[in-house]
Amino acid sequence: MVSVVWARLEKKVRVARAVVRLRTLMRTHGSLLIPLAMILGLCAGVVVVIMSYISQLAHVAIYGIPIDVRLSAHSAVNPFVALVAPTVGGLVLGCMEWSRRRWKLSNATDPIEANALRGGNMSMRDSLVVSGQTLISNGCGASVGLEAGYTQIGSGMASIVGRILNLRRSDVRLMVGCGAAAAIAAAFNAPLTGAFYACELVVGVYAISSAAPIFVAALAGSMVAERLGGAPYSLGLPDVGIETLQQSFALIVLGLLAGGLGIAVMRIAAKVEQAFNRTWIPVWSRPALGGICVGAMAIYTPQVLGAGHGAMLLDLHHDMAATAIVILIVLKLAACTISLGSGFRGGLFFASLFVGSMFGKLYAIVVALPFLGLKLGLDPTTVALTGMATLGVAIVGGPLTMAFLVLEMTRSLDVAAAVLAACITTSAFVRETFGHSFSTWRLHLRGETISSARDIGWLRNLTVASMMRTDVRAVSDTMTISECRQNFRLGSSQAIFAVDGKGKYRGVVSLPEIFSSDLDSAADTTRVLELARHGSTVLLQSMDVKIAMGCFERAEADILPVVDVASSDAIVGFLTEAYARRRYMQELDRSIAGVARAL
Repeated sequence: MVSVVWARLEKKVRVARAVVRLRTLMRTHGSLLIPLAMILGLCAGVVVVIMSYISQLAHVAIYGIPIDVRLSAHSAVNPFVALVAPTVGGLVLGCMEWSRRRWKLSNATDPIEANALRGGNMSMRDSLVVSGQTLISNGCGASVGLEAGYTQIGSGMASIVGRILNLRRSDVRLMVGCGAAAAIAAAFNAPLTGAFYACELVVGVYAISSAAPIFVAALAGSMVAERLGGAPYSLGLPDVGIETLQQSFALIVLGLLAGGLGIAVMRIAAKVEQAFNRTWIPVWSRPALGGICVGAMAIYTPQVLGAGHGAMLLDLHHDMAATAIVILIVLKLAACTISLGSGFRGGLFFASLFVGSMFGKLYAIVVALPFLGLKLGLDPTTVALTGMATLGVAIVGGPLTMAFLVLEMTRSLDVAAAVLAACITTSAFVRETFGHSFSTWRLHLRGETISSARDIGWLRNLTVASMMRTDVRAVSDTMTISECRQNFRLGSSQAIFAVDGKGKYRGVVSLPEIFSSDLDSAADTTRVLELARHGSTVLLQSMDVKIAMGCFERAEADILPVVDVASSDAIVGFLTEAYARRRYMQELDRSIAGVARAL
């Protein structure tokens, strides 16, 4: 018995030593991140295929469609099933959300938020829950895609591996990007799209050395998905082209229109979510109500169900009347915003591509109207692809991501170049007029201020509470200058703080000013409060260094008190502008050094 226990103990010790050696190698040899990224990409690709199969099987079982037919491409669905399935799925999600709130569990962190604020740290439990909820949402027919679940589980696995191996903060963020890149590449059979999705939206920067792990992960994910049955969202397209500069200019105009539509969609989605979040609507019932609305629209056309991949393949190659296109766009956007606003889990990535392609088809019909006199000869498929890419940029973000998606779909450099110009125009327009993608907009509505995945977590961690000094020199506001001179020595402190009888802050007084010879004659009669300044400007412990420096700048102060609002503005410490700026520069240099290592 003792020998068995000893053998197990020795085995654990050997495993622990091996992990330590592997951690050391990973931290000292950055090239080892490439095989690690490949392994993560293979795993993410397998997970993407499994999730897509589960979702398709759910559609087959619930809606009775053939296994080789997409739900949104089916000609019609049973009205009773169309109403019941999303409602029941919504009820399940509503009960899960009610339980989360009752148990006071935090919201799951997505890859963008994790890389921007938490150094890439993600919870595997939360990632599994989000992926499961995404499967339930898409499987029951809600108008959402599986992309959010793909990237969540891929990034979550990468984050856990990065923390187990004790990687640097910048390397953990890179691994999270690799997981997301592999997931998107596997979903679309588009490794370049996946790689640039990670760089633009998840990592937040382009770097030479980080490109290798990201591209390897994307290639691995795409290869696995292709070997295991094909990418869930692959699109087969005929040859397309573009011939004149006038056509390119028309596509840029389409990019501006798509930018306006994307902004409208994001604002409407926020309003719909606010409507469902009314206090009189029980939390558990909100997704069910949304499911009833989506099911009612599905009775008219099943193309509103799911992500819309089948509908896009069906509609892209067929002529459609302008009226039918407008109705489809309105219904699909309504179904998407209601699904997400009511509490279903999923993404707008492919939905934005589908709606964008329909918007492009509508644009091609409008510019070809005889009374406009525009003889541009636009290829309808090219215009549809441009609408797809530009609306994707407006809602999801990433102009290079969408341009490379079109390139990998068409294999046409001419079309990709024109689409890239339109995507850049859309990106600039949305950034200047709105400033958010859908992911960062939803975080903004929750109170976050991030506008991309750039790492600002170090800035949030550098708070006033972590920088302040607690050896406060406080005096009563009724004390005279003479009494103050007796209690303090010149040079013993930079400043003292005047407080009233209840300990509430009244102002800061420079100690050298108290010992000024100009005040000698009136020292016995002049109160300290008469010399106090900045009585209305204070710092809070929760402020980060950037906000604190803004307070110093507006008040033109060298030193400010830190107060505790919960204790009637009692002073708990103080901070000098010089020290705050020095700490800010130190952390900024450290952050730049981390990026430089990646470069």
